[in-house]
Amino acid sequence: MDIFFELHTDLPREGPGDNESTIKAFSYLKELPSDPFIVDIGCGPGMQTIQLAKLTDEKIISLDTHQPYLDILQEQAKQHKVDEKIKILNHSMFDLPFEENSIDVIWSESSIYIYGFKEALRDWKKLLKEGGFFVVSEVSWVKKNPPIECLDFWNREYPPMVSIEENLRIIKNMNYTLISFFEIPKSSWMEHYYTPLKRKIKTLKEKYKRNKRILITLEKEMEEIRIFEKYNSYFGQVFYIMQKK
Repeated sequence: MDIFFELHTDLPREGPGDNESTIKAFSYLKELPSDPFIVDIGCGPGMQTIQLAKLTDEKIISLDTHQPYLDILQEQAKQHKVDEKIKILNHSMFDLPFEENSIDVIWSESSIYIYGFKEALRDWKKLLKEGGFFVVSEVSWVKKNPPIECLDFWNREYPPMVSIEENLRIIKNMNYTLISFFEIPKSSWMEHYYTPLKRKIKTLKEKYKRNKRILITLEKEMEEIRIFEKYNSYFGQVFYIMQKK
């Protein structure tokens, strides 16, 4: 885990995404109360949190377990002059400290996979108010019959990954109302995530060139980038915007 956090420290984001997609997803949240209670779960360094803070006048709770990410978020929030709108909370998503029927918006970009898409929709639903919104981005198959190399990679790295259609069925079966869904641009994987990650990998390969264990870890990270560059027409990061009935 030490090398993971060394590799991922100071990246703009901890997963694919961009401010434009965050704004687009938020635009679907109609008839929010004047003082919405918003929780960003698994916020990482919080680029999306800062953007959300610019879209609302109310305080957002930003939750993560890695304090260096939260420290970065706090500093960035000050620079963007939204620090008074963001409350930092170092806490696990596996034990959320919120009352039932208390949250207006649960937001989770590129992090719900840690808990599980289906499991989070099931377990966190009770925290939402009636009519509350659940907004999540999740890696999903967007095209059928991926090449075996691509399929094998994702079966190893994220076996629960399913198609957009299957996720829509999960949303329906969990008794949410689907508001909308859309795939973020492919460029959003590279600009704020994979491109800076590649630079970090190159630096760390030189730093740890005599440490075989770390080099194997770094090579696994590069494999993910190569799979994306070669097969990204078959999978993507998809926003799902839904509402508790």
